[in-house]
Amino acid sequence: MFLGEFAHTIDAKGRVAIPARFREALGERFVLTRGFEQCLQAFPRVLWDDLSAKVNRLPLASLQARSLRRMLFAPAAEVEMDRQGRMLIPQGLREYAGLAEEVLITGMHTYFELWSSANWRTVQDELSGVTIAAQLADLGI
Repeated sequence: MFLGEFAHTIDAKGRVAIPARFREALGERFVLTRGFEQCLQAFPRVLWDDLSAKVNRLPLASLQARSLRRMLFAPAAEVEMDRQGRMLIPQGLREYAGLAEEVLITGMHTYFELWSSANWRTVQDELSGVTIAAQLADLGI
């Protein structure tokens, strides 16, 4: 389970430490891809395979389905941790998410996200208790 927020520094080679409590849940190899709102998403392999199967069942004739495939699969990279518990983030993914020095790693229960500090602040500023409550009501929660 991936919970919490963690600030880490990305090194000159594009490596960032994965929080110790996330490492076991990730397994040896996991998938990193573009996320929504200009972040990255890291999925344990089992969850990635489930998500991929769902996306692959969407009709190819649907523009939305093709767009989702392009966003998720084209930039995706299978990554692994080194002995120090770091992952190497591919250059294209670092550029997409604006990752330069500080990286915020945020747990999303079944996966986690990587954010630049500026992008995370923007997303947090847009959230309010009232907005979230309305969205939960729309979802029936």
